Amino acid sequence: MAWKLGREHGVSEVLCAPGNPGIAAHARCVSADAADPAALLEIAVREAVDLTVVGPELPLSLGVVDLFSDEGRAIVGPSKSAAALESSKAFAKAFMERHRIPTSRFLSCDSADAAYAALASDEFGYPVVLKADGLAAGKGVVIAEDRAAADDAVRAMMVDRRFGAAGDRLVLEEFLVGEEASYFVLADGTACLPLSSAQDHKRIFDGDRGANTGGMGAFAPSPRMTPAVERRVLDEIVRPVLEGMEREGYPFRGFLYVGLMLTSTGPKVVEFNVRFGDPEAQVVLPRLDEDLSWLLASAAEGALPTRPARFRDEPHVGVVLATPGYPESARVGGVITGVAAASAVEGALVFHAGTALQDEHLVTAGGRVLTVVGRGPGYREAIDVAYQAAAHIHFDGMQLRTDIGRKALAGF
Repeated sequence: MAWKLGREHGVSEVLCAPGNPGIAAHARCVSADAADPAALLEIAVREAVDLTVVGPELPLSLGVVDLFSDEGRAIVGPSKSAAALESSKAFAKAFMERHRIPTSRFLSCDSADAAYAALASDEFGYPVVLKADGLAAGKGVVIAEDRAAADDAVRAMMVDRRFGAAGDRLVLEEFLVGEEASYFVLADGTACLPLSSAQDHKRIFDGDRGANTGGMGAFAPSPRMTPAVERRVLDEIVRPVLEGMEREGYPFRGFLYVGLMLTSTGPKVVEFNVRFGDPEAQVVLPRLDEDLSWLLASAAEGALPTRPARFRDEPHVGVVLATPGYPESARVGGVITGVAAASAVEGALVFHAGTALQDEHLVTAGGRVLTVVGRGPGYREAIDVAYQAAAHIHFDGMQLRTDIGRKALAGF
């Protein structure tokens, strides 16, 4: 977002709190705690910020939008109540049930004993999906192939408290079969502006194996999101969500990310995010062929245009580079080299996530470190650019998947 907004003529300055070394090339970074809405408001007031845009989910779940709105400050993002679509998996599933939005069968469990009993009943069969109810940085989902793995997941989340309070409640879900895709809209409380589709790669290893992560790469658009499928997603999911939110008293304003499974009977919701999300933002926003700042201001004012956003036709493919041990842990402090060389590859962009400066060296500072994006006239060319650029970058124990974008080639 900082990269995109910083390039637009109508924007005099971009501030980012707290930011990172990559963002610092496009914005003025301000020290801040994203978990402290009052401190964020203080910055906005002090700096006379015209429009605030919320990137991560944590401040949304803590009510940063409610606080800014109460003070009459323009901000893009859902209220704390509306943000429950992401911050509580149980709320999201119950909301979809109330408003007849297509999703998998589910059961919410308030204790480990209840979860064990549900598994013993074999109501969902195997594989079965287990989700920590609260925010877990994209890692609170387990697809258990058998009873033993499912019991282990319950123990880790609800007994061992691997994700802390996020595991107070557990949601069991039917495993859906199909092709995954993501779809994004920008909403203004009533109407929505269709954005783009994308496809994330959640598992840590090639071939969708291993533990779930916050995302190891993505491509956009998704070839599976045909005009007919897109119409169904808008008519059967997006609009009913916005209407349901408004009817229940918390109109949804901001980015809505719909994680989908395209099944044999139609698109079904896997999850919602109430912000753009990464690594999809890194492959969608570079394709946006108009000013994001104007669209965001329109959303904040409740006056979005009644047309889809304009995008370039070129596919984009993003490859995430992660630290050793991720997603279980993140060994940080490793020196990163080759970013400048990667950025110099024609058609490539390098976006920072978990990076920091230490003694004038760029070092790893989080599990997912960088996303290397390639663009091209087709998916194959975009894939080649992304991996050519990624080959220039090195840090000890660097992890990356080698099959990002391959699904876009299959059958097309």
